[in-house]
Amino acid sequence: MMAAEVVAGVALALGLVWYVMIPVLRPAAVRPAAGGADDGADEVEDLSPRTVALRALKEIEFDRATGKLSDADYADLKQRYTAEALAALRDAPAAAAPSPSLAATPPRAVCPDHGSRPEDEAVFCSQCGRRLAAAGAYCARCGATLEAGATYCNSCGVRVAA
Repeated sequence: MMAAEVVAGVALALGLVWYVMIPVLRPAAVRPAAGGADDGADEVEDLSPRTVALRALKEIEFDRATGKLSDADYADLKQRYTAEALAALRDAPAAAAPSPSLAATPPRAVCPDHGSRPEDEAVFCSQCGRRLAAAGAYCARCGATLEAGATYCNSCGVRVAA
């Protein structure tokens, strides 16, 4: 009777060791593909200079917000990546840019205290620093464009400052 219990215990221990070692011995056969049945192998990642530079800018913003990047390093990297992104945007084919005749004329930036600003694409007043009425609002957390009078960001749900 004792021998049967020892054999059953050894068999159980060997089965357990085999079960634990399956992922190590045959990792591709055991793990399901990431993303279910369609693993996205057909998708090609966009590695254009524009996309790479914009992703780098987003990454350094995140690293600074989480405290992984000092202010001095952030300023240096932001300057470098912004220059790369601008160069990539300038080198983009003209077909990708909207036709100037079809583009709507943007509203003139107006400061409540100082009136119309001479800068075409001004977001803040050059005299007092207030956000201009024509400037679109952006979420401070995710950077998404906010709707006029929004209380919460439609993208990430964070409460928007008044």
